[in-house]
Amino acid sequence: MLSKLKEPVQAKYQIRMRQGRWTNIRKNWAVYALSIPGIFFFLLFKYIPLFGSVIAFQNYNIFHGITGSAWVGLEHFKKMFAYVDFLIILKNTIIIGLYDLLFAFPVPIILALLLNELRIAAFKRLVQTLVYMPHFLSWVIVGGIVVGLLSPTTGFVNHVIGIFGIEPIYFLGENEYIRSILIGSGIWKDSGWGTIIYLAAIAGINPDLYEAAVIDGAGRLRQTFSITIPTILPTIMILFLLHIGNFLDFGFERVFIFLNPLNNEYGEIIDTYVYRAGLVDRQYSYTTAIGLFKSVVGLMMIVIGNTLTKKTTGDGLY
Repeated sequence: MLSKLKEPVQAKYQIRMRQGRWTNIRKNWAVYALSIPGIFFFLLFKYIPLFGSVIAFQNYNIFHGITGSAWVGLEHFKKMFAYVDFLIILKNTIIIGLYDLLFAFPVPIILALLLNELRIAAFKRLVQTLVYMPHFLSWVIVGGIVVGLLSPTTGFVNHVIGIFGIEPIYFLGENEYIRSILIGSGIWKDSGWGTIIYLAAIAGINPDLYEAAVIDGAGRLRQTFSITIPTILPTIMILFLLHIGNFLDFGFERVFIFLNPLNNEYGEIIDTYVYRAGLVDRQYSYTTAIGLFKSVVGLMMIVIGNTLTKKTTGDGLY
């Protein structure tokens, strides 16, 4: 009897929800209209190209097209894992990705916490401007600056270490330095920009929490660890999930400008290898298989990371 009474109530509730949704759309039609270009962008450049992934299972020929190319199944995936150089490149990508996660990801958080403690507004704006500026430089310019600084003959770094009697070092010519250069240049370029999100999250913290902490005798350091960090933790976890989703996507231009035959062994990653094999050697199907492999790994890492995050903090991407 109760179930029969609940059905009409649920039906009325669903009708009201639909009516409310359409009322909201009509009321805010301008906002929804602004989203149309973004929707078309994602459809045109993100979703439609997904259909091209089928060439990973073909011997794709640009003259025959997708419909006329022969199907080979998982042949390119087998070739990918059987190729010794690819396994070395995959190892490089994973190691560099881990370094980026361990050393580069925390820097914007630390920088935002430090900037938040500055009390002189003019000095704070100056520091913010200085740390944001490198983000607007292209990787070509950043690469030129880094190469100039590390030059074995005219570089500032070698000039400084030369004062202590150390012989000049060709940093870009030795494998053991390339990964540190890649991570360090990325931190200098992007860490300032990443602080914007964290500063916005810190600005949204209720000031009453800090006032109560001061009354209880908590100092600035205690307030940071007991109020600031726990409050912005959901933001940190969301950005962490987005970061690990691009774990194997370190960036082609970020690495390519620093690569040369002397540091290629430790520096080449999947993106630069795809450029050589796909565009230079025209192995379209093979490199599409590599790209599909990267996407699947990224999706798996997001799903696993989101599950763990929801269990530990209660927040996630979905």
